[in-house]
Amino acid sequence: MTVNQYVNAIANKIKCSGDKKKEIKQQLLTDITLRIEQGEKPEDVMAQMGSIKEIADSFNENISDSEQKRYSRNKALKIVIPCVTAFVLLLCLGYWFIPKSYDIGKSEYFNAADVEAAMKETVELLDAGEYDMLQENAIAQMKSFLNAEAIEKGKSPISDDWGEREKFGAVYMAELVQCGSHFAVGEIMVSYENVVVTYRLTYDKEMRLAGIYMR
Repeated sequence: MTVNQYVNAIANKIKCSGDKKKEIKQQLLTDITLRIEQGEKPEDVMAQMGSIKEIADSFNENISDSEQKRYSRNKALKIVIPCVTAFVLLLCLGYWFIPKSYDIGKSEYFNAADVEAAMKETVELLDAGEYDMLQENAIAQMKSFLNAEAIEKGKSPISDDWGEREKFGAVYMAELVQCGSHFAVGEIMVSYENVVVTYRLTYDKEMRLAGIYMR
């Protein structure tokens, strides 16, 4: 163990403020350096001075109450501040992940008329079974779901026989922001001969299909 390591280890065990620790470290280093300059070996000096614990305990016995209180307060702050910081970061991160909905009419990325037209086109392509075209206009993660088998599986819980499409109904839409990404999310009611279906369709900023839900 070097002299610096020895002195630092002692200082770390002394219950006082940072300024007081610096003062004690300087005092110890000065005493040891003087003895070394007088011809003593560093290891002999450290052995004669005593163990790290013995010296630290000796200093702690003479630390004033005010210094000990300051030490305890600073130690508590070192624990509390990182915990509070971590908690705040978690809150910010959680807020970042939570989807937030905004009026699409005020969006910088989407035009309500364009989104409605895209929604109707998506429904028409689904009804016509034009899955290749749907895949061309979809994000990569959606392509594997845009096929006859997957779409029929999504339709079957509603009804086995929808009949022909008759008309489009009410449209509702909003801009959704999640993890810094912007999406247009809309719901459109579509009347078929035998059922009325609500489509929930999601598009990214490039107006690529990013989600389909039917109920």
